Amino acid sequence: MITGMHAIVYSKQAEETRAFFRDVLGWPSVDAGGGWLIFQSPPAEVAAHPTDGDGAHELYLMCDDIEATVAELKAKGVEFTTDVTDQGWGLLTEFALPGGGTMGLYQPRHPIAADMPHTGA
Repeated sequence: MITGMHAIVYSKQAEETRAFFRDVLGWPSVDAGGGWLIFQSPPAEVAAHPTDGDGAHELYLMCDDIEATVAELKAKGVEFTTDVTDQGWGLLTEFALPGGGTMGLYQPRHPIAADMPHTGA
């Protein structure tokens, strides 16, 4: 039986990225040993999108009010790499992660599957 989903963010500065998840996003964690933190994330959902190219995976955080969330994160020193844009299905931006790379943040306008009770295998 599937009991959860484990996402991995690779970083050249893993300690700084862990500190970001802990201190900036405020996510609780468990220590898997030797200071290797595994974070509790908000509820999650998975979507499958069509592509003509190779398959890829992306990670986005969702919020109820993107302007307020961007302001809160900027006050904590988070650098946003794009302006908020209206994609139709939601409002989208990206922010920089320690060690390189970005993570998406969006305010969805579509129904949210993450709030549904889980009935799968």
